[in-house]
Amino acid sequence: MTAANIYLNFDGTTEEAFNFYKSVFGGEFAMVMRFGEMPEGDKMPAEAQNKIMHLSLPLNSQHVLMGSDTIEGMGKPITMGTNFSISLSTESKEEADALFGKLSKGGEVDMPMENTFWGSYFGMLTDPYGVQWMISYDENYQN
Repeated sequence: MTAANIYLNFDGTTEEAFNFYKSVFGGEFAMVMRFGEMPEGDKMPAEAQNKIMHLSLPLNSQHVLMGSDTIEGMGKPITMGTNFSISLSTESKEEADALFGKLSKGGEVDMPMENTFWGSYFGMLTDPYGVQWMISYDENYQN
């Protein structure tokens, strides 16, 4: 495994929250993607198109704080205080599949492992203890 990071979810305030975290920790955003930039994002309601699909703020050379807004009908509703996932970056597709299989056993698959439009092999699950996980493999990822 190359990295484990925290992934935060917000109900429309991701950009505001991350600007706050940026003021606390410093640095620059490594990536900002909006829902309107997704394939067929232009078909989403106008108020959803500008919300954050993914935002990342490197904290140092090994840790990244990541986050996104929730959109009604996409994913589980959030509860503030438990609005996070553990994001694992793996060294291979095989490692991603193995971790996904083991963590999801007895839990719930929220999004199966698959190739995504942003170039990662990615999946989401909730383990049997209610912890949310995101697992990805990106051959271009540098830790």
